[in-house]
Amino acid sequence: MKFATRQMHSMTEGRPKSSILLLENLSEFKGEFANCSKFAEQLSLGVDIFVNDAFFQSHKILASTVGVSRFCYACVAGFHFEESLCLLKEAVRTNKKPYVAIIGGGNLLNKAAALRFLASRCDGLVFVGNMAFQIMHALGLPVPAKLVELGALEEALNIIQIANSRSMPILFPKDFWCINNHLPAQLEIFPANCMSDGWEPVDFGPNSLEAVTSLLSKCEKIIWIGPAKFSLPNQETGGASKVAQVLDKLSQNNCDITVVGNMACKTLIRESRNVLFYKMIKNASVVWAFLKGRKLPGLMALDRAYPFEVDWDSMYTVPTRPLVVDIGSGNGLFLFNMARRMKDLNFLGLEINQKLVSRCLDSVHQSGIQNGYFIATNATSTFRSIVSLYPGELVSVSIQCPNPDFNKPEHRWRMLQRSLIEAIADLLTPDGKVFLQSDIEAVAVRMKQLFLKYGKGKLAVVHGLEHAKIGTEGWLKENPFGVRSDWEQHVIDWGGPMYRLMFSKVTSAE
Repeated sequence: MKFATRQMHSMTEGRPKSSILLLENLSEFKGEFANCSKFAEQLSLGVDIFVNDAFFQSHKILASTVGVSRFCYACVAGFHFEESLCLLKEAVRTNKKPYVAIIGGGNLLNKAAALRFLASRCDGLVFVGNMAFQIMHALGLPVPAKLVELGALEEALNIIQIANSRSMPILFPKDFWCINNHLPAQLEIFPANCMSDGWEPVDFGPNSLEAVTSLLSKCEKIIWIGPAKFSLPNQETGGASKVAQVLDKLSQNNCDITVVGNMACKTLIRESRNVLFYKMIKNASVVWAFLKGRKLPGLMALDRAYPFEVDWDSMYTVPTRPLVVDIGSGNGLFLFNMARRMKDLNFLGLEINQKLVSRCLDSVHQSGIQNGYFIATNATSTFRSIVSLYPGELVSVSIQCPNPDFNKPEHRWRMLQRSLIEAIADLLTPDGKVFLQSDIEAVAVRMKQLFLKYGKGKLAVVHGLEHAKIGTEGWLKENPFGVRSDWEQHVIDWGGPMYRLMFSKVTSAE
């Protein structure tokens, strides 16, 4: 084992394949936070399999967690990563009720999307941090000007509106322990609606604790995210300890409790009789990102990154029909036309652009198509994990006109990484087809080379098709499906060439 810091390049050169290289303090390198391709390639020199066990960094786009995935044969989650992801997914399930969220910390404006999500799922919100003042301000209660977050009023009103529409209670402190700004040792209790000038809230008062305890005592499931404190930046409060003590009692009665954030976890560990009763995630930033509905870059870079189960029964009326997958489905016109013509097949579009997928799904519902569906995902990372769950056979895969960025060579062929091609070759049924086409010959040639290189000998070029003749250079003269994609039609109308070819899965590898 060797340690590498600033001399990383010299440490990676010439090392034996069996050696272990421990890279520390990567945050000191500019290329880490910039997700620099050259830096990521340097990190991955000689690496075949990348294991990411840093779930707490998965909300960031880093060279060491995202960039390296472009250069490794396989990218998988470590045990801790997978355990943390499972904890997070379980924490937001509404499988037990009443389900209440205890919300600490500040910066409501930045966390508004996550708070709206919690307001739409939980049976109660308990604010125990500076965000409480924004809720109080939105309700018209007097709040000291320096505690009001600029620009947060509208979002606070939206959260209150969601809660009111669901008849869901929102709790915020009714009284506070306050310190005298001139005599910090002097503490007094003030009602929330009449804090005196010169006094600053530092902890919630006894009436607030009583109300919180009363609500939590009825809960079957609780998530506590963020520190329960107000003005003291790095100091735990008596109120936080009291909340932890309440949760400790509830845990003895099988209440499902998840605690998020370093300070909240420390408080609970100190007050708890048995920490094994709790699910704890110490990094709150990644949880806030997840609750906002954001894709986690570190997760999406993994080969098995699709974070939710696929409900095929809700997607197709007959989920066992043969499946056709279009990778990079764009606006979906190709799949829509195919689905209308071939009603004995199911069609699935995998597209990384969420907005395009949303439009396609709207069109699916409006048109009443029952054999077509779209998923917003990075197929390079998720094709195997999604399609392997399909109850029927995979009979065809198409990749049409991928958009190469010739200004960034390192991104040029990222759609066709080895892991994707191997997954297609493995999952395709015998005699299943792979259709590739592009209006750029260099792209089509490269796709052909990569499928021949990484197809494990399972894929062979089809040299003759009933509905499409082969040209002198080996490209198909016509689209064998009789259905053109919108870009293909645009190129043909413009008078440009298309470079097409078909692979077929052979019954046995030679």
